[in-house]
Amino acid sequence: MTRGEDFTREETYRLTRLPVDLASTLVPEAYTSRAFFDIERERVFATSWIAIGYTSEVEAPGDVIVAEVAGRSIIAVRNNDGELRAFHNVCRHRATKLLDEGCGPQRRIRCPYHSWTYDLDGNCLGTPLFEGSDIPDDQRGIFDMSDVKGFDKDDYGLLPVRVETWGFLVFVNLDPDAEPLANQLGDLPDRFSGYCLEEWRTVRSKTYGADANYKLLGENFMEYYHLPWVHPELVKVSRMEDHYRWQGPGMYTGMCTTPVSQNTDAGGWQGLPPLGSLDREDAESGRFVWLFPNTAVVVLPNHAFVIMARPEEPSRTVEETAILAHPESLEAPDSQKALDELARFWDLVNLQDIEIVERVQKGISNPAYSGGRMCYKFEEPLHRFQNMVIDHMVGTRGIPPGDGEGMSPMFVSGESAAEAKR
Repeated sequence: MTRGEDFTREETYRLTRLPVDLASTLVPEAYTSRAFFDIERERVFATSWIAIGYTSEVEAPGDVIVAEVAGRSIIAVRNNDGELRAFHNVCRHRATKLLDEGCGPQRRIRCPYHSWTYDLDGNCLGTPLFEGSDIPDDQRGIFDMSDVKGFDKDDYGLLPVRVETWGFLVFVNLDPDAEPLANQLGDLPDRFSGYCLEEWRTVRSKTYGADANYKLLGENFMEYYHLPWVHPELVKVSRMEDHYRWQGPGMYTGMCTTPVSQNTDAGGWQGLPPLGSLDREDAESGRFVWLFPNTAVVVLPNHAFVIMARPEEPSRTVEETAILAHPESLEAPDSQKALDELARFWDLVNLQDIEIVERVQKGISNPAYSGGRMCYKFEEPLHRFQNMVIDHMVGTRGIPPGDGEGMSPMFVSGESAAEAKR
């Protein structure tokens, strides 16, 4: 059994550090241990750019997202100048949680305990003596702090958190010294430049619970090895032979299916009209990206599907999912019916994934299992991801390089492989 302090030592991961064709998986405790979970929360989630919501949720002044990152509640809010700001969801008086998830737009941020109030830039407006207070006029004097020594409300603004956006996603980083989001994204903005992702809007959402570690859910997303046995419906519209690795430098793993196949009676990815401005390659491909550490982004010509996997316990994850689309695709007269069909198909696929990953969690919790060999032909993205986790756990940082080519064939061999590389 690995001790807690060993999780920050390079030697613990020596078998996973080997080249992918020789490597073994992460130590099982990485998926089951409370000690690993607690260290990972601080070294991975508290130092990385974490997606917390969508730009379409914070378009107008006062629009707010409340989310949890590394065990901390965070507020992201659009201020009156149209800028996005983020803060720890903590009153500077007695640490009360200020806003709840789904609270709706705010003119100002008011503590429900003692009514300390903040503007949308996080500035403290003072004690209850502010415009619109529900303290009766004849009682306001007792709350006056103007004569308190050593108190300046300018020193008691909300504690800031770094916030940035890419495409339709809002990210925060708890580390004030972290590199910009662009460093983590690597070449993804260029790879997705033709999609105008910043214009896409959330049109469906659903939350799932999974009795599994978030990394198992991510690793399942990263490989297509399991498709024939777990996804009999999906494999008909996302054929094995049409999969490619699609990743350059950046904190992500990426794959592509091209061309996207026609729907079957069980469903598929078609229905909404595709975005008309896409080039030929993007117009017939599906892009699958796992943003380190916990967000899946699937972008197809006519919609996107996103999973934000929030770890709650070593063996418990909440998945917040959403379907997004460009306004152009939503102009079709039957768009709502098409969205319903897309939501039904994604629900089918996601439930299949959750069921199998929960079985993996049960197996990986068995002390008899000490780790397995990578199936390197199919599981290079897992090796890439697991080494990102290790880098953070042992205190080293680096951006993984790309494959050296736009798309690397994953499921072809012999003459087909040689032809694909020409």
